[in-house]
Amino acid sequence: MIKNIEMNQEYDIKKKLGDRIKFLRKQKNFTQEFFAEKINIEPQSLSNIERGKFAPSIETLQKIATALCVQPYELYLFNTLTPIKEIKNELIAAINQSDALAIDLYNHYISQKPKALR
Repeated sequence: MIKNIEMNQEYDIKKKLGDRIKFLRKQKNFTQEFFAEKINIEPQSLSNIERGKFAPSIETLQKIATALCVQPYELYLFNTLTPIKEIKNELIAAINQSDALAIDLYNHYISQKPKALR
């Protein structure tokens, strides 16, 4: 029974990773064919990765992250699949309702900005 649970969890992670890769690929308006060529794998292999059938190798994972302009760990941020437009609209609405929030977000933004750009 424990083996079945472990396999289901493993599949779930592969599925979530595939969904995340697909989400980020579509944000870049890359077709599967174009993206597969860009990362030097077969389109069918990319399809299998995006459907959670197979996990990419470390080398392929690095190529995927580089091609999508993200750090490899960002491919595992499964809870951030909300479209960026929706995130921006929600933030704007919240900022419009609270000056304190606007100030806090601005201060955080300034603290994260590279010193050369401040």
